[in-house]
Amino acid sequence: MQQLYSITMSIVIWMLIVSIVINLLMFFPAFIFKTDKLTDISYAITFILVALVGYTFSPKSIAQLFLLIIVIIWALRLGIFLFIRINKMRKDIRFDGIREKFFIFLRFWLLQGLTVFIISVPSILLWQRSATKINWLSILGIIVFIAGLLIESVADIQKYQFRNRNLKAWIDTGIWRACRHPNYLGEIMIWIGVYLFVTPSFNVALAVISLIGPIYITALLIFVSGIPLLEKSAEKKWGSEKDYREYKSKVPVLLPSFQSIRRIFR
Repeated sequence: MQQLYSITMSIVIWMLIVSIVINLLMFFPAFIFKTDKLTDISYAITFILVALVGYTFSPKSIAQLFLLIIVIIWALRLGIFLFIRINKMRKDIRFDGIREKFFIFLRFWLLQGLTVFIISVPSILLWQRSATKINWLSILGIIVFIAGLLIESVADIQKYQFRNRNLKAWIDTGIWRACRHPNYLGEIMIWIGVYLFVTPSFNVALAVISLIGPIYITALLIFVSGIPLLEKSAEKKWGSEKDYREYKSKVPVLLPSFQSIRRIFR
């Protein structure tokens, strides 16, 4: 048992190292060439490589293979979208005044590597299980994952199309009429779905430890680098406009209400 624990911890640590090293390798060209084209796509690439490493050292059960597939599907979708978007934008204004500062920019890349690892904890732990199973909770997890993937994908496409037509207004079309950040809602659902999928293969201790994945991404998007930054930016641009204040009063930040969902079909 002690030997198995040591092997598992060794692989987990290696996957943390892989996550950090990938982002360090991406950081240097991004800093040298002052480009933002590697910043977001590296996030998706790191998830894919961590998933491949995790699966390589797993017993390769059906549940572990299925987990690998859904993580890669999500990461490829996100990575391709981000690549298309940054080629259109040329640069990401979030990094203005940062990409030129070595240590501040490096801190972002290190945190990104750590973030991928933390979000991947439920997946990593499943890949280290010698016995896995799929039950009704796993199926529920897949349903939540698919729903989240669809919401995030549609939200990204709709916003991309909207921005191509109008750079000076807030988006209030499609599923964006139901909540102000449907892409983040979809992202949160994706990782809750992954957690539900892997939980049947865990004991209570591992199920509790794995909660760090969905809790971390939820907290990050709601309280740190997601919604707060975008809400602050929107308030600065349109906060004085009556139509925008009315829009905010009708459309929830993240969780759609019955009334806001009805707005989609009007």
